[in-house]
Amino acid sequence: EADEMLNMGFIEDVELILKQATSERKTLLFSATIPERIRILSKKYLKNPKTIVIQKTQLTTDLTEQIYFEVTEQDKFEALCRIIDMEKDFYGLIFCRTKVDVDNLFNKLTDRGYDTEALHGDISQHQRERVLNKFKNKRVNILVATDVAARGIDIIELSHVINYSLPQNPESYVHRIGRTGRAGKDGIAVTFITPAEYRTLIYIKRMANTEIKRGKLPDVNDIITTKKDRLKNELTEIIGENKHLDYMEVAQNLLDAEFSPKEILSALIKHTLSSEFDRSTYAEIRTPSVYVDKKGSTRLFIALGKANKMTESKLADYISAETGVKRNLIKDIKVLDTFSFLNVPFEEAETIISIFKKKKDKGKSLIARAKDRPKR
Repeated sequence: EADEMLNMGFIEDVELILKQATSERKTLLFSATIPERIRILSKKYLKNPKTIVIQKTQLTTDLTEQIYFEVTEQDKFEALCRIIDMEKDFYGLIFCRTKVDVDNLFNKLTDRGYDTEALHGDISQHQRERVLNKFKNKRVNILVATDVAARGIDIIELSHVINYSLPQNPESYVHRIGRTGRAGKDGIAVTFITPAEYRTLIYIKRMANTEIKRGKLPDVNDIITTKKDRLKNELTEIIGENKHLDYMEVAQNLLDAEFSPKEILSALIKHTLSSEFDRSTYAEIRTPSVYVDKKGSTRLFIALGKANKMTESKLADYISAETGVKRNLIKDIKVLDTFSFLNVPFEEAETIISIFKKKKDKGKSLIARAKDRPKR
């Protein structure tokens, strides 16, 4: 994981060790991505290394359904619980950004009654092995982890990968969701975003060349109905496999009482499963109220105007030629003396801003998002 070692600041230590090592040695370096520092390191210490380049169309698998839910930060946990409870056999890896986030989510899930474990950088190797063994053997069905702690986890049967915290870049997103939808098995990748993170999601979607569909969170009534249907199916399976025979005498004693079978069964469900069917367990999830224009009307500022001999037509041609964005997507252009404004779709805005970051004038980018958002 050379790229991750670079991110963690270990690269100087690695170079120090390599300088002291004997020249008669075999050196192996593996890295999922090849940033410039890793490229320099490989040229310096490896002999004729092989580089495998994966096409963008291969970054994600069709076996993984990718969904995002837009919620407030306060409602993320409630949304997560609804998704878990709707699934019959949820077996998932949940990603958080920091170890503090991991611990907080682990405590919340445990308090709610879920079988959960956690992994982050403060966990010892012995604890890590114990946690991974429990998760691989399905003694717990939920593992909360940071990106670094989850490196090297290889479990084929995961039903879900949950981005509880939005990854910071497309590479991390692809790494995360690649852990489900494997070996011919279907998987689901869920990403939670706040309204302010929508632009980042669109950027990730574009750069990863993948489709991430907006999802609708399960309604509480649908969850309760699903749980009741699941109970009926599980009881039918138990009877069909004769797993109930050891309890026949207890059942007969209950039936000999003065209550009807329906009353006895209702009381038994109340006694053992009342919390499962309690609607008050689920808090209300509020609709995010922050304004985000998802129709694509991102207003951009560009530090070029009439003083640069720009017209509406010339400005559109210039931006299209520099970025590859189709000219007909560049609209509502207003050219002033020393700067201009224009509108483009969200996805194209991310591309334009990213490309123009490299084309700076006197240390400043020519293009940025306009500070004034469009009126509602």
